[in-house]
Amino acid sequence: MTNTNKDLSQEQRDELLDVLKDRFEKNMHRHQEMKWDKVQTKLEADSEKLWSLNEMETTGGEPDVVGHDKDKDEYIFYDCSTESPKGRRSVCYDREALESRKKHKPENNAVDMATSMGIELLTEEQYRALQKLESFDKKTSSWVQTPDDIRKRGGALFCDYRYGNVFLYHNGAESYYAARGFRGSLRV
Repeated sequence: MTNTNKDLSQEQRDELLDVLKDRFEKNMHRHQEMKWDKVQTKLEADSEKLWSLNEMETTGGEPDVVGHDKDKDEYIFYDCSTESPKGRRSVCYDREALESRKKHKPENNAVDMATSMGIELLTEEQYRALQKLESFDKKTSSWVQTPDDIRKRGGALFCDYRYGNVFLYHNGAESYYAARGFRGSLRV
C-alpha cells in the first residue's frame, strides 16, 4: 500500500489537487470563510504533506480541510469519508497488539499505518469535533489515540456515531474487525 518514495509525479499532484479542490468546494460547511487558493499555495509548497494527503486519498479517507490554526498558519485536514476508510480497516491498534496475536493476525495495525502515511490518528476530541460537521461512521467505527494508562493494560479506544451521538468504547488492542479502521489528521 504505502510507497517509500514520498514524491508524486506532476500528473499525480495535479490530479490530487483537483480532487481536493472539488471536495473543498462541495463541502464549504466544513471550512467556512476559508479560500481554496490559500490552501493550495500551502500544499504546493510541501511535497511531503501532499504525498501524505495522497496516501489518505488512495486508502479511501477522502481528506478535507476542517480547520485553520491561525497562530501556526496551518490548515488541518481530517479523513471525511462517510465510513471509516476502506483501505484501513481490519487492523488492530498497534504493533505490540499485532505481535501479541498468535493466530489470525491482521495484515497491519492502525498506529504503524498512520505513521507510514505521515499522519496521526484522530484523538477522541478531534473525532467529536469532526462529528459536529456532519455524521460519520454510522455503520463502521474508528480507532482513536489511546492514553498510555489504558494501552498499558492491553486496551485501546475507538469511536462511532449511533443514535445521534458519538460513542467512545474500549476493546483489546489486538482485536480487529472488518468494520473498524481509523481516521487520520494532517496539518499543512
